[in-house]
Amino acid sequence: MKPAELAARIDHTILKPEATPEDVDRLVREALEHNFASVCVNGRFVERVASALDQARRAKPHPVLACAVAGFPLGAMTPMAMAIEATQAAKHGAREIDVVAWIPHLVRTNADALRDDLLHTTRAVRAVAPSIVVKVILETGALRATAPDDAAFEAMIATGCDAARSSGCDFVKTSTGFHPAGGATIEAVRLMRKHADNTLKVKASGGVRTREDALRMIDAGADRIGASSSVAIINSH
Repeated sequence: MKPAELAARIDHTILKPEATPEDVDRLVREALEHNFASVCVNGRFVERVASALDQARRAKPHPVLACAVAGFPLGAMTPMAMAIEATQAAKHGAREIDVVAWIPHLVRTNADALRDDLLHTTRAVRAVAPSIVVKVILETGALRATAPDDAAFEAMIATGCDAARSSGCDFVKTSTGFHPAGGATIEAVRLMRKHADNTLKVKASGGVRTREDALRMIDAGADRIGASSSVAIINSH
């Protein structure tokens, strides 16, 4: 895969709590240089990123979008609170939103409850930005650690995909990158691809640090990669 093709699949990400405005500005410059899919940030920085990308677009067209996270990293806020956070990000210019699923819904394989949670967000953000892309983070490392066996793990993944699909989401995503149980794995991506069918896309994130990591995830079925080491990934060809 050519560097430009790989770059177009990467969400250039900075979500660490100590990130500064200057760190975010650097990310925007790098994203514009390499034409990454998006710049993914916490809500505090969405307006800054969207404004910088809009300003750059007036000078020269580019494909980079502003992406925000909501309910990050625990997914344990109320559905209404998550919808409010996501809607504010959409109003500030985010055109992609990565929301965190509540893990107990997945562990209990309660797709209906998770769907109802997610509908709060999808309906709210699309009232502001009808074409906004919504990704659901399943925190697959935590699911793998909780599952008593392979079948239970797959059932949790299937639950996440079913709920994402029925609530009108666009992607399922492996991980926040913050859970101690770990990030993306080939196993998780393959199962997500299996249960996403052709109706959902798959994003691998958490621990994707090298070009080889990224290509393995894509080979396993990932459509998008989330990484903070995006420039190193592209430059290692």
